[in-house]
Amino acid sequence: MRVGILTSGGDCQALNATMRGLAKTLYANVKDLEIIGFKNGYKGLMYEDYIKMKPSDFSGIIAQGGTILGSSRCPFKMMRVVEDGFDKVKAMKRTYKKLNLDALAVLGGNGSLKTANLLAQEGLNVIGLPKTIDNDTYGTDYTFGFSSAIEVATRYLDEIHTTAASHGRVFIVEVMGHKVGHITLAAGLATGCEIILLPEIPYDLKNIEKKIKQRKAQGKNFTVIACSEGALTKEEATLSKKKYKALVAAREGRSVVEYIAKDLAKDMPELEIRTSVIGHSQRGGAPDAYDRTISTRFGIEGARLIMNRSFGQLVVLKQGEVGSIPLEDTAGKLKYVDPAGKPVQNAKLMGVCFGD
Repeated sequence: MRVGILTSGGDCQALNATMRGLAKTLYANVKDLEIIGFKNGYKGLMYEDYIKMKPSDFSGIIAQGGTILGSSRCPFKMMRVVEDGFDKVKAMKRTYKKLNLDALAVLGGNGSLKTANLLAQEGLNVIGLPKTIDNDTYGTDYTFGFSSAIEVATRYLDEIHTTAASHGRVFIVEVMGHKVGHITLAAGLATGCEIILLPEIPYDLKNIEKKIKQRKAQGKNFTVIACSEGALTKEEATLSKKKYKALVAAREGRSVVEYIAKDLAKDMPELEIRTSVIGHSQRGGAPDAYDRTISTRFGIEGARLIMNRSFGQLVVLKQGEVGSIPLEDTAGKLKYVDPAGKPVQNAKLMGVCFGD
């Protein structure tokens, strides 16, 4: 049996742990096995850039962050686009067949899984494993990397709280999450932030100001705002997709927290406001214990799918149990924070302001 593995899209914690779980299970149960590791995601599959892996390659990597194979972003919308005569899909199929692969395991997030589904529809034996710190892959309760990212964001927000309290400042902290706010919600609640701004819940600045004034009236001279990078105002939420993209592009990479701080300062000049961006550290470092455990379970299930020749599937976690769903059921869909769901509604009962 020859199995290919690739890690695609943004890196995250527990990619190595997942590959380890997959490989060790295959090595333990398949007598004649060869694993091919494609370098830098789908690019490795396109350009025949790979290594023949050994059992020792998967030893001692359960606690190692990043990916031993490297990764890259290959936007799904560009997969069918032929550039300078190079047909990406045709090239990937050619490499797969040239190497006589029996299966391909793709560790990736939403865009990567859309491509995995495309390859499955093209006749390749593909399985997916759900990787993203955003926890936004549709059809699974959990994606590996999420817990570790929360831990990083939580530590950062904890540290910001002490300096904010010491100086009586308002801190607006950007947490990763362009389209969904799962990390911001979890880390915000874990650190006692009383203002949490999410992409799914457009905010009104007046409501944020009201909450800050309420805290001051209670004798709390500081406020830490956990803000998703994709947070938007109620007015921005009414814009067309094209106009909103243009608005974001006009910021030239500047964080949304800078604009919120600027608007707050206009209305409340008495505040001492600071901004901070946690950034890519949320994707880096060693995976936490939960991610090591769940990614190992995911890897085992991925190996089981391959051994049972159950292809075109995505490994998922549902109600504590690891299983699988068809790749076509998740491709092109996102799992958003539900504004009407219990996590948000319970937080509101406790007095947390979401700006709405």
